[in-house]
Amino acid sequence: MQPREILKDIFWVGCVDYNHRDFHGYSKSPAGTTYNAYLIKDEKNVLVDTVTIGQAGTLLCRLAHTLPPEKVDYIICNHMEQDHAGSLAEVVERVKPERIFVSQTGLRSMEGYFGKRDWPVQAVKNGETISIGKRHVVFQETRMLHWPDSMVSYVPEDKLLFSNDIFGQNIASSERFVDEYHRPEEFEKRVKEYYYNIVLPYSPIVLKALPILGGLDIQMVAPDHGLIHRGADAVAKIVGMYRAMAEQKPQQRALIIYDTMWRSTETMAMAACSGLEENGVPTRVMWAKTSHHSEVMTELADCGAVLAGSPTHNNTILPLLAAQLVYMKGLKPLNRIGGAFGSYGWSGEGPKFIQEQLASMNMAMPAEPVKSLWRPDKEVLKACNELGKTVALALRKACGTA
Repeated sequence: MQPREILKDIFWVGCVDYNHRDFHGYSKSPAGTTYNAYLIKDEKNVLVDTVTIGQAGTLLCRLAHTLPPEKVDYIICNHMEQDHAGSLAEVVERVKPERIFVSQTGLRSMEGYFGKRDWPVQAVKNGETISIGKRHVVFQETRMLHWPDSMVSYVPEDKLLFSNDIFGQNIASSERFVDEYHRPEEFEKRVKEYYYNIVLPYSPIVLKALPILGGLDIQMVAPDHGLIHRGADAVAKIVGMYRAMAEQKPQQRALIIYDTMWRSTETMAMAACSGLEENGVPTRVMWAKTSHHSEVMTELADCGAVLAGSPTHNNTILPLLAAQLVYMKGLKPLNRIGGAFGSYGWSGEGPKFIQEQLASMNMAMPAEPVKSLWRPDKEVLKACNELGKTVALALRKACGTA
C-alpha cells in the first residue's frame, strides 16, 4: 500500500475500491471509485481529508510509508460526508493532531456525525489562510457543492487545488492522473455521470464558483474521487466540461425512457425514435427495467430532449418510470424539450401524468401526449412518429440548426 507522490512532498494516501457499485445508495458506480486523501509534508504535516468508513487502516498504512502517522500536525476536512470523513475518529485517535480545520458549517456536520468530541477543531472563514511552513493553505467555501459545509483548499506555492467533490469521478484505477488513464472516453463518461447524478441541481452555484476558482493560478486539481487533473490543459478541460454541463445548453440528441407491460408502449417508443432520427436527431432508447435511473441521467447529459412513455397502471404509470421521473425532477435538468406517450386498456391517465411531470421540470412540451388503446395501430404509430418529428424540430430550433 504505497503512497504516490503527486508533487514534491505532496502524496496521495487514499484508497481504491474496485468492487464498489452502489454510490451513496442512489447511484450506480460501474467503474468502482476511489476515496482520495492527501498528505503535505512541510514544517507542519497536513492530512487533507480522510477516507470512507472501514478504510482507516488503508489510509494509515499508506501514511506510514511516508511518515509516522503521529507526525501529522493538522487535518483538513473539506467536507464531512462519510465517504470523506467516515474514518475521521479512528484517524484522530491515532494521529492526535494539533488542529482540525473545517468550514464554519462543518462544525455542525461534525457534531452531527461524531457527537461532541474533545477535538482541537478550528472553523475557518472563507478566504482564511494558514501557514504550514514553506507553504500556505487558503480555504474557499463552496457551499452546496454539494453540501452546505463544502469547501476547497488551495496551496498557492504549488498551484494546487484540493477540490473535494468538485471535478471528481467514480473510477477505480491504479493510475492516479487523468493523463495516465488508458480510457479517455470512459473518463469523460464518468465525469458526466458524477455531475448529472450529484452536482446538477447546483449548476447555478457552479457557474458562480467557476470565476472565483478561475481567479486562482491552478496547475493541478486533486479531487476526493477519481483521477487527478495535472497541467494547464487538463485543468482547463475539466473546468470547461463543468461550465458546459452547468450551462445546460440544448444539444441535438434525444433520450427516450419508457416502461412497458405487453410491448405496446415499447412499440410506440420505437415509432417516436424513428420520427426523431428521420428529422436529424440521434436518439438513445432506454427501458426503465434494464436501465438504472443514474444511467439514464448520465445519458441525459448529452440530450436536449426527453420523451417518456408508460402504460396506464392503477390510474397512473408503472412504478419504475414513476421513480425515474421523481429522480430526474429532483436533479433539476434545464432547457429540455419533452414528449409523452403510452398505451392503456380502460382508463388511460398515464400519458397525461407523464406530460405533467415533464412540464413541471420546465420542459417545453410542443405536442400533446400520444395514447393508444390496447395495441397501437398504424394511425397511433404514425402519431408517435409525428411526436418524434415535432420534438425534433423544436429541439433543432433551440439548437439553432432548424
